[in-house]
Amino acid sequence: MTFDFGAFNNWGTLKAVAVRNPARAFKSDAKIDAEWKDLNFHSRPGLAKALKEFEAVEKILAATGAEVIQLPDGPGLTLDSLYTHDALVVTPNGLVKPRMGKPQRRQEADVNGAYLESLGYPIAGEIGGDGKLEGGDLVWLDRHTLIAGVGYRTNIEGVMQLQELAGGDVEVLWFDMPHYKGRTDVFHLMSVLSPLDRDLAVVYLPLMPVRLVELLEHRGVHFVHVPDEEFDSMGCNVLALGPRHAMMVDGNPETHHRMREAGVKVEVISGSDICRKGEGGPTCMTRPLIRG
Repeated sequence: MTFDFGAFNNWGTLKAVAVRNPARAFKSDAKIDAEWKDLNFHSRPGLAKALKEFEAVEKILAATGAEVIQLPDGPGLTLDSLYTHDALVVTPNGLVKPRMGKPQRRQEADVNGAYLESLGYPIAGEIGGDGKLEGGDLVWLDRHTLIAGVGYRTNIEGVMQLQELAGGDVEVLWFDMPHYKGRTDVFHLMSVLSPLDRDLAVVYLPLMPVRLVELLEHRGVHFVHVPDEEFDSMGCNVLALGPRHAMMVDGNPETHHRMREAGVKVEVISGSDICRKGEGGPTCMTRPLIRG
């Protein structure tokens, strides 16, 4: 079966994107009470506020003209299932179901993959054995080049399995990620790198691998730098809705200013309960499936 996923990059115009509404991910106050501490949320999210915040996200996505696919509830899903980006990987051969580095999240790939397969999306395979892989550690530079961050959520075995599943005409280049806050922290490649266009990306240089910085510079990518004081507030967690059109979390005024100076149209969302408390920004909450 063939399926047109469109362009393989992280900045093209969204054509189809999968999300899971907090009504399904958080479900109830009782579920929130039972899970938020074990999942390392910084504080307890409120269901009513999360629903209101996510409504604004969905309106922005719909305004792009993209098909917004609502993922269902399923067995074993936790509050973290709100962050759909990590639980599937798009490749030219189809969707890859990762083995999540965070054990509590390992049911998400099966639930999300099964639903999208029912809609006609092909499944290329899954990461198994000792492999670990999460979508937030992967960035497409072009149709033939996929970069991967190797850290506590994604390991070499997972990257090697992904290389096989993605196909021989895709080169997966991996880069070691720093320890930073340790094993329990939510830290991905896309925590420090968010493409905005073919030649522009939001970056937090202090935590980026040197080889990756040099690769991007060699390819002519210019940087919008996130200041130190806006890294923890997810100034770098930016979703490209299309070339030089992006969604970001409020509370990052300098990064916002720098993006606009670089010619980026910026949509700002309130992310107190859907983003900051679980450390998942606009990128984390969306699984782009097709880009133009």
